[in-house]
Amino acid sequence: MVAHDFPRNLLVLGGTGFVGSSLCEQLVEHSGGGSARVCVPSRHPQRGKALITLPTLEVVRANVHDDADLAQLVGASDAVVNLIAILHGSPDEFERVHVELPRRIAAACEKAGVRRVVHVSALGASADAPSHYLRSKAAGETVLRSAKLDLTVLRPSVIFGARDHLLNTFAHLQALFPVMPLACAGARFQPVWVEDVARALVRCLGDRGTVGKTYECAGTRVYTLRELVHLAGTLAGHARPILALPDWAARLQAAAMSLLPGEPLMSSDNIDSMRVPNVATGMPGLPELGISPAPLDLVAQEYLSPGQGPARMDVWRQFARRR
Repeated sequence: MVAHDFPRNLLVLGGTGFVGSSLCEQLVEHSGGGSARVCVPSRHPQRGKALITLPTLEVVRANVHDDADLAQLVGASDAVVNLIAILHGSPDEFERVHVELPRRIAAACEKAGVRRVVHVSALGASADAPSHYLRSKAAGETVLRSAKLDLTVLRPSVIFGARDHLLNTFAHLQALFPVMPLACAGARFQPVWVEDVARALVRCLGDRGTVGKTYECAGTRVYTLRELVHLAGTLAGHARPILALPDWAARLQAAAMSLLPGEPLMSSDNIDSMRVPNVATGMPGLPELGISPAPLDLVAQEYLSPGQGPARMDVWRQFARRR
């Protein structure tokens, strides 16, 4: 990958999120603080306050679901990265975010003459998948592939990192409760480090050889959900006995969680998603992009061990509704 292959004006949709923040930092580092300009739109720019000090990056107030705003953003760009996604929602909400937004992005790109798009989907995305989440992810891929774009698709497994929602939440829950009731304890994942996903995005943006390809982003080892929860508790210093729930109890728990304020830890649609192993299938992956995946246990101990990592208080803030 050489510097002149890299787009000079980048639009990162979802740049204030978990993956987006890591990507933006790596984009600025890759450009040496000078060659690539990065635009990160958000309806709530304050969410990008950690990014505003980065050179060559601008967080702007915009609604990407508004066609006029999106057209203006795309028109000032040479390439678009789409990271916007939701894990919880109604069928209409999944359709709006995972299908209609990619359709709007494709239309805006066609109108502006912008061809290069890198899109983040999900492992297990399929038109006949059991969950709204995975079916809508597959439909979004189809929309973009049907457009006249120079498209690269990344399909990550569950993503871990210092501010992840999964491991941090399960670590804190085990600090609160003597037993950990767990839905879908046998569900299989191949977790990938957020920095490796961001690195893969940078590599794709800088390499025209990735156009037209789909890459699976997965880590070094397959874990069951039970193993992930036990690892989170062990690294945080308070592993608890895990009580695997049968399907009916898991769905009852998910329904109860949906009534609580804030984003639920698990929904019925998540349970449906976990019927599909969230593991690599043999398609090109991180090694084909020159990336050796980081082991989960070595990275996670840096932020889950007692008193470590910048995310230690995030879940407590969430419980207190102070986010």
